Amino acid sequence: MELRDRIVVVTGGGSGIGEGFARRAIAEGARHVVLADLHESEAQRVANDLGAGRATAVGVDVADEPAVRDLVARTVADHDRIDLFFSNAGYGKRGGLELANADFQRMWEVHVMAHVYAARAVLPAMIERGEGYLLSTASAAGLLTQMDSVIYAITKHAAVALAEWLSINHHHQGVRVSVLCPQAVATNIFASVANDGRADDARPGGQAGSDGVLQPADVAEACVEAVRNERFWVLPHPEVAIYARRKAADVDRWLAGMRRYGQKLWGDSGLPGDWLTQ
Repeated sequence: MELRDRIVVVTGGGSGIGEGFARRAIAEGARHVVLADLHESEAQRVANDLGAGRATAVGVDVADEPAVRDLVARTVADHDRIDLFFSNAGYGKRGGLELANADFQRMWEVHVMAHVYAARAVLPAMIERGEGYLLSTASAAGLLTQMDSVIYAITKHAAVALAEWLSINHHHQGVRVSVLCPQAVATNIFASVANDGRADDARPGGQAGSDGVLQPADVAEACVEAVRNERFWVLPHPEVAIYARRKAADVDRWLAGMRRYGQKLWGDSGLPGDWLTQ
């Protein structure tokens, strides 16, 4: 799919990857971009930068299904259709099994159910037209793991699995699906980790940052190229494909390697938040 003359919705559009993709979509000639964000003022900042009539800002909690349905309905009412829905909103939280059940539930809602809600809302019209695109942000953690966050690893794996299911079951109806799986990107999530003194991702050699920290514009470029070629995996860090192949080829060897990597990062004290060994 080319983005020229398309109607695009981006969640988490007020900063980071969402903002970068919105800016690139307009540069590619998108007719209109709807920027949805929990922080509406940030989405409005981006919309103002993109220019009057080219973008709209909406405050939305993507974990609220009626709010997502309303976002879709309002966009269709204003612009007749949605060509591409980029389900991108997310956040990070460190920790292991000591995290509260509420932490598990909230991240599940934002990183998994938000993608479900978006697909439920937009698929009927896309199927009726015989065309549409679902792009979602997971993470390299969804193909590999996130050693310092059990809930991030779990939910990002689930996000990848959902994208696979959607691609398998709706491709014949004209719906295309891509899933974004980057490592470290200079976003609010990365910044929040960098301000945590225990954060491995903020240090050279840390898990997510070991292959470099990309700018949102770099990730947007990878997304546009993947959508243009209708490629499922969007891997701005090409090393992730190598790691995924190694994992698939010999999972026991991969697990052993990850354990050694954890020792290198944190030593004998164990992973940050690993209360079971402290």
